[in-house]
Amino acid sequence: MAKIFCVANQKGGVGKTTTTVNLAAGLAKIGQRVLMVDLDPQGNATMGSGVDKRQLKLSVYDVLLESASIPEARAKSEKLAEGGCSYDILGANRELAGAEVELVEVERREKRLKEALAAVDAEYDFVLIDCPPSLSMLTLNGLCSAHGVIVPMQCEYFALEGLTDLVNTIKQVHANLNKDLQIIGLLRVMFDPRITLQQQVSDQLKAHFGDKVFNTVIPRNVRLAEAPSYGVPGVVFDPSSKGAQAFVSFAEEMVERIKGM
Repeated sequence: MAKIFCVANQKGGVGKTTTTVNLAAGLAKIGQRVLMVDLDPQGNATMGSGVDKRQLKLSVYDVLLESASIPEARAKSEKLAEGGCSYDILGANRELAGAEVELVEVERREKRLKEALAAVDAEYDFVLIDCPPSLSMLTLNGLCSAHGVIVPMQCEYFALEGLTDLVNTIKQVHANLNKDLQIIGLLRVMFDPRITLQQQVSDQLKAHFGDKVFNTVIPRNVRLAEAPSYGVPGVVFDPSSKGAQAFVSFAEEMVERIKGM
């Protein structure tokens, strides 16, 4: 049975997509079967996984509108296979922006992705969903499908405010739509231990959320930032970089953490 996780944060620019593709690659590298679902119309996770969003014949848009199944719409990347980190990709492109409007009138609109994923449940160990930064019908589909939420966070003051909003959203979805939903953990990303404020915010997070804060910390790393322009995750682009090694460690920590779920 696949464990389904949303990578979500209502604040933009916090590294959601970087986290999604590198965790997917890290999990694949340690032998897990992974499906990465891109729910952001910008399609950055699709491009960052080595799939050209402009060439997609079928995408997550078709799955949400029930004109295609996941086995029909998913893709594989040769670049990932060459790097030894192959995972399946349910890609997105600009068409997905139209799904917001089209889903408003249909039945079971917030459960479309959940039902589609149920059909491929036995094929994967992990399903990772990259959510857009807003609380939209797309994000709601992700949250209704998931067992839990992974929250990437920069250790800065405004990030704490955004976290409060996200926690409230997750509580509402848990109460009304998905009883399984919980915060799996907070991942500190783009972390620079030389900055005193970041260290202070990190300490505050640990004091308040305890073991909900992952032990792994993702450092600020230029190789992770360069990787998307080559169409691969940092784990594939430069496996020896500190950022790539941190994501493989994070993948190992995730596998350990879900054993207790």
